[in-house]
Amino acid sequence: MLKVEVTGSGAGDKRIFELSHEEGKLLINGEIFSGDLIKLSDRHYHLLWEHRSYDIDIIDYDGEGKVGKMLINGVELQTRSQTSLDLLLESMGMQAGKSKKLNVLRAPMPGLIQSLSINEGEEVAPGDNLLVLVAMKMENVLKATGSGKVKSIKVLPGEIVEKNQVLMEFH
Repeated sequence: MLKVEVTGSGAGDKRIFELSHEEGKLLINGEIFSGDLIKLSDRHYHLLWEHRSYDIDIIDYDGEGKVGKMLINGVELQTRSQTSLDLLLESMGMQAGKSKKLNVLRAPMPGLIQSLSINEGEEVAPGDNLLVLVAMKMENVLKATGSGKVKSIKVLPGEIVEKNQVLMEFH
């Protein structure tokens, strides 16, 4: 699943589209895409959708930051996209992308805290092991996606946690 936010120049001019692919079909906001998209050149497309024609020019796209700028029928629009992984990390309080400072670590699923790999007051860097969460008989090592200092640890080994429960706070 891919979530795309399109923002125009007007106040409140924002639309969010959820794109997914199921059984060989493209879905937009859960509906089967019934339009037609033609690639005219590397950054120029023509789209027929919902009885309307769209001329699309990709002006700029930053793949790392997942943001872009395009002209659709002469109107400049900004885009920001998030993959399923980005959305999961965001729900856990661990934003991906350029911001590498940790705020909180949330449980991605219900489970049992098996062990902690760090203590309060310690500095963490991207990729450092934080804790082991056992869910459905599998050990899941939760790692830091950014840097920060452990402000507080909200769980103990042996404790059962719920999905989205705050496990650690950083500053």
